[in-house]
Amino acid sequence: MIIEHFLHVIVPYIFAALELIGVVILTYGSLKAFILLINKKFDLSSSEVKLQLAEAISLSLEFKLAAEVIKTVTVQNLNEAFVLGAIVVLRIVMTFVIHWETEQIKKHS
Repeated sequence: MIIEHFLHVIVPYIFAALELIGVVILTYGSLKAFILLINKKFDLSSSEVKLQLAEAISLSLEFKLAAEVIKTVTVQNLNEAFVLGAIVVLRIVMTFVIHWETEQIKKHS
């Protein structure tokens, strides 16, 4: 079918673009948090640094999760579906944990 063929051609590019966006966000956010850490004279208890890094990780995970959801369109067999499902569940759990940590940091700031 034409639509199926189109999806198998275009989805890998969309997946790669979303993954790349996630990596760029994580890299930028990590560098920003590191610069903030330097400015705070390596005060590891700084909630600003923790919040900056947690927000970058969270947003990055959201893009990576979106990529995984879009990838479900191209699943060929049940084994791929199980692996993809496990990845999605892990990323969702990580996202919830990071959101929870972010809220805790905001409450204590």
